[in-house]
Amino acid sequence: MTRTIDKLPSHLRPYCSEHDYSKYTSRDQAAWRYIMRRSQDFFKDHAVASYQSGFAKSGLTVDRIPHIDAIDKAMQDVGWGAVPVVGFIAPWAFIEFQARKIIPIATDMRTVDHIAYTPAPDIVHEAAGHAPIIPDTEYSDYLAYYASLGTKALYSKEDLMVYEAVRYLSDIKEKPESTPSVIAAAEKRLQDVNKSFSFVSEQTLVARMSWWTAEYGLSGSVKNPKIYGAGLLSSVGESKYAMTERVKKIPFSIDCIKYTYNITEPQPQLFVAEDMQHLTSVLHELDALLAFKRGGHESLQKAKDSRAIATVVLDTAACISGVLADFERTGDRIDFVKFSGPVQLGYEGKQLPGHGLERHGEGFSTPIGRLAARPDSPLSTMDDTTLRSLGIEKGQISTLSFSSGIEVKGLLTQVLRKAGKIVLLTFKDCTVKKGSKIYFEPSWGEFDMLVGDQVPSVYGGPADREAFGEHEISEPETTPSRESPFSAFEKSNFVRYEKLRDLRTALHQQPGEIKALKELEAMGLETYAEAKDEWLLMMEIYELGREQKLDASWMKPIKDELDKKKSGSDNDVAELVSEGLRLIN
Repeated sequence: MTRTIDKLPSHLRPYCSEHDYSKYTSRDQAAWRYIMRRSQDFFKDHAVASYQSGFAKSGLTVDRIPHIDAIDKAMQDVGWGAVPVVGFIAPWAFIEFQARKIIPIATDMRTVDHIAYTPAPDIVHEAAGHAPIIPDTEYSDYLAYYASLGTKALYSKEDLMVYEAVRYLSDIKEKPESTPSVIAAAEKRLQDVNKSFSFVSEQTLVARMSWWTAEYGLSGSVKNPKIYGAGLLSSVGESKYAMTERVKKIPFSIDCIKYTYNITEPQPQLFVAEDMQHLTSVLHELDALLAFKRGGHESLQKAKDSRAIATVVLDTAACISGVLADFERTGDRIDFVKFSGPVQLGYEGKQLPGHGLERHGEGFSTPIGRLAARPDSPLSTMDDTTLRSLGIEKGQISTLSFSSGIEVKGLLTQVLRKAGKIVLLTFKDCTVKKGSKIYFEPSWGEFDMLVGDQVPSVYGGPADREAFGEHEISEPETTPSRESPFSAFEKSNFVRYEKLRDLRTALHQQPGEIKALKELEAMGLETYAEAKDEWLLMMEIYELGREQKLDASWMKPIKDELDKKKSGSDNDVAELVSEGLRLIN
């Protein structure tokens, strides 16, 4: 089997990392096991029917954190793939992975302290949340279709700022070294960015659709919904709350994109789709609203307002990628577009040779439309004879007078044709003007003019991202991974977790084996004496003792300590211990 990561295009490869499985401690493995046991128990009744079979089809097991290669192998059997990433990757990259039917899986594992929920992407959310539903063909088709829209939706400068603020906050919250003041500052940063929003971008609308479906979606009837959203499938606690009457259930429709969400709080409402086909039918409605389908001056205005990189496509399949600074129109007719740098010129989604950022680093502008002398004929379809009849000839001073009143005059040095149509003209010593208004002067260098009549499509991001590169998102300031070394006490607990795992294996193979039972007793006494605050370790020891049907005196102090935590003042630990004891009993 060829791994999906080894088949990626070069522009996506930097967002991936090899899966370093050795970074997981035995405590991490115990945390995964606890989460999965609780999930399997709850979601057998509350998730969609495909969850149980999908869990096994995704290469997942209850007892051990999965390796991404194993998930990738399993996903390839259902037409998808999986790759390892670290933390929040760039939104465009995440969406493109999904559009290519690839799940990007964050390899970090939430700590026991955040076992119920973490705001940072982790292997629980991505692997155990998203993957089990993907074998459902109707859902996977929806997810890939949604992602294809996401790759085209116009995003804004504010969207990028929010992404960076969320990425930083999630990393800080998961990192053990973070102090309350650091977390508070990160929260304020996100609040300040949210307040700066000037308009709602297409990307925001598409993200809301994803949030209320792929992340927090319900399916079935409003009175008896089932869970399929990954945000819920990776958090039993939040799912239990979602199933209560405190969370309003609304029939799923295009109206869900009107609802904002807060990633740090439980959701006040959730949307219930009739079935997975219902998701796709509503997505078609969103599809029709986006600029890449509509084009025209309204779409150009959206791109201008976004202040982010967008691609304007002409009817000749020529395209311009950059930040749209301005445009001119007469009614519905587009006359002129102007971009600030860096800019890429392309054709059918690929950069034109020699027309990348090196040539257009400071910006680009071009008139479009028909010539005043031939309003009935597109410039792009004219042959050399027709051009000469209009005084337009390669190697000669040529003048192009547009119906808009814009005039281009200079030495024509290149006529570039694609599929029999003119897509680009290049001039030296060129002046572009309209009356007294100057658009381009000879001293600025060569003038490249893209040819086209209309703007049928406008979409977010550059046309050829591999050639364009990343020019909007900064390098991460931090990661969710722990940086400080483990203490001697933590290391001693890791040894206990690992030894306990070995004892469980031995006693499952040979129940009642005397030597293993004596080792279990010694571990129980030692843990109670030295690490009774390690509730998960105490829980696993008690669980194994119960599995072996022991009624030993050494188990009673452990059970009493767990009962104490179950009714203690730490509500989070109390809930986790209570659920663990329920599963054991």
